[in-house]
Amino acid sequence: MLVSCAPVNNNSGVNKKSLQKKSLSVDAQENKQTTPIKEKNNEKKINSKMKAKIQNKVTIILSNKDDPNIALQFLNTIELAVYKKKLNNIYFDIKRYDTAEELINIVEDMNLLGKIFIGPISTRDTELMGRYCEEGAVFFSFSSNKTLADDCVYLVNFFPDNEMRAVFNYFPNNSRIALLYPENSYGFGINMIIDSIANKSDSVIINRASYNESLSNAPEAIKELGKYELRKYELNRQKKILASKKDDESKKRLIKLERFQTTQNFDFTHVIIADYGLRLLQVAPLLPYYDIDPNIVKFVGTGAWDDEVFYDEPSLNGAIYPGIEFDNREELVRDYYELYGEKLLRISTLPYDLVGLLDFVINKNENLDSLYALLNNNNLRFSGLDGSFYFLNNSIERDLGILKINKGTVELISK
Repeated sequence: MLVSCAPVNNNSGVNKKSLQKKSLSVDAQENKQTTPIKEKNNEKKINSKMKAKIQNKVTIILSNKDDPNIALQFLNTIELAVYKKKLNNIYFDIKRYDTAEELINIVEDMNLLGKIFIGPISTRDTELMGRYCEEGAVFFSFSSNKTLADDCVYLVNFFPDNEMRAVFNYFPNNSRIALLYPENSYGFGINMIIDSIANKSDSVIINRASYNESLSNAPEAIKELGKYELRKYELNRQKKILASKKDDESKKRLIKLERFQTTQNFDFTHVIIADYGLRLLQVAPLLPYYDIDPNIVKFVGTGAWDDEVFYDEPSLNGAIYPGIEFDNREELVRDYYELYGEKLLRISTLPYDLVGLLDFVINKNENLDSLYALLNNNNLRFSGLDGSFYFLNNSIERDLGILKINKGTVELISK
């Protein structure tokens, strides 16, 4: 059986029971003499709400404008999770909406005290949910916009900053990193976060280049990244010098250099290719074509590389990326296909792990106070298909390993 979301203490020096009981509620007793009456009454109301029990009926909120394949797979995966985890004392209902007004009406028509929602999927709709935190509602959204993670809104997704931290923690000391990225939201997002992550590591970013989504300028970007023209000029300079000499050593050296188009003196030790899908399969071969040799420079990807379609690309053989072994989700992938007759989308593991977490919380009879203490406790880990996880500033964070592509397969090389 797959492990359900039970917490694991990640700090051997901390008592697990005391962590689970730790309260986040505001205690104003120490300030009795200086706290105005109005503020004390408000705090009493807040504390009263925080003691409310978590409801065991979870509402899934989906927009009819969400990608229908994703929405359907999320529902199927939740159904499968209920069956496989043999859940009891937890119930789900589904609410669909077309407009923001309909979404607001759905939420406001419910008793929000201790109410848990799965969703929304979109960033636009998630922006509306923060207003209900004071009413005691809790939302687990699938938005990728981390600025929305706050108060009662928790984000469940695959976040590039989590992946990049895992990669930079793996790099050897004094590694020199180049970044190649597409000019879209995904590429710009990684380019925006990578400096702060690198600054907290023992590695340094020494070069970067971008290309448009049509790939029309990708060759020029890669040449610029690898200083192709400069290295080509230097190689030709060396060839001319050797050609003017008559000794045997110079002749042997010249014969050796004739095999290369450029010198192999790279400024960087690793190149992060922040792309995926068909573009990755088109961009990756361009790097060795323009003499960025994967045998000398380590190619590095993101979690979006976690797809077997990339494993047979010759230029990516030996490349690494952050992630979790497929074995973790193999049983779910197989069961999903047998039940629903289609391949499980990579992101459909998200609701599966979330259901396990909610089952644990509800069956512990948590109230809002202890729920927040549990979710905000970075010393605890929950076991999931996508690895052990916890919430950091209300966004899911995973303990990722490093995977290496090796001749059509992938292997875990670092935990």
